[in-house]
Amino acid sequence: MTEPTAGETAFVLGGGGLLGAVEVGMLKALFEADVRPDLILGTSVGALNGALVAADPGPGVIERLVGLWQSAVTTRDVYGEGAVRQVRRAVRTGTHLHSSEPLRQRLAQELGDLSFVELAVPFQCCAASIERAAEHWFTTGRVVDAVMASAAVPGLLSPAEVDGEHYLDGGIVNSVPVGRAVECGATRVFVLQVGRVDRPLRPPRRPWEVARVSFEIARRHRFHREMAALPPHVEAHVLPTGGGPAKDDSLLAYRDLKAVTRRIDAAYDASSVYLRERL
Repeated sequence: MTEPTAGETAFVLGGGGLLGAVEVGMLKALFEADVRPDLILGTSVGALNGALVAADPGPGVIERLVGLWQSAVTTRDVYGEGAVRQVRRAVRTGTHLHSSEPLRQRLAQELGDLSFVELAVPFQCCAASIERAAEHWFTTGRVVDAVMASAAVPGLLSPAEVDGEHYLDGGIVNSVPVGRAVECGATRVFVLQVGRVDRPLRPPRRPWEVARVSFEIARRHRFHREMAALPPHVEAHVLPTGGGPAKDDSLLAYRDLKAVTRRIDAAYDASSVYLRERL
């Protein structure tokens, strides 16, 4: 656990697959408002975004993030394989549809062999340990390995192995880690969430919707519980996404790159207004 630091400003970047593009717009608005993090916490796609910011915590990182999100690696390279190859991989591995290597290679291009201690801003990311059935926070070691563990979406990507232990997506155990920020001593928390916590849920109508709705109930329950339990001295800001269509929650939304620019711009506009009014 990081030792508490009085007055610490934390950026908390939640999970959410391709919806994580909104976090880029939020980050742009934060930097333009001259808000800088003392601590960055990330889960799943929030770990990916957060790691790049921790390595380069200034406005210049936005161009790198936009380039990453607009590149093929986020969809076509990782999730763009044809159905036949997906089925073959699922049959062969028994665990996942897509290869993790394109994402790992792109992260390596951005972060190299950086370790946590070499980052410009303290960074932590969350993953779900399979062997211990527990929430695990990466705070040491190679950053790329930790991010891959945090972003190992069940069924889509293979479980990630780090130091002999296997991990799945951190969203399973802590999708928007507000409480962790407080535990680490943050007194001002900016929550970069992808918008699902505000979107109404409907009873599932198809078998594949049951797991998604169940997961959403669990993640939202923890998020709202932790927000309600914030100590009086902690100032929390949940940044707005600018809205999004219902199809963002569809079964194949994780493969849709067309709306990336719209999501970034909408979140930037909405967050800029929010920050002007409240800071």
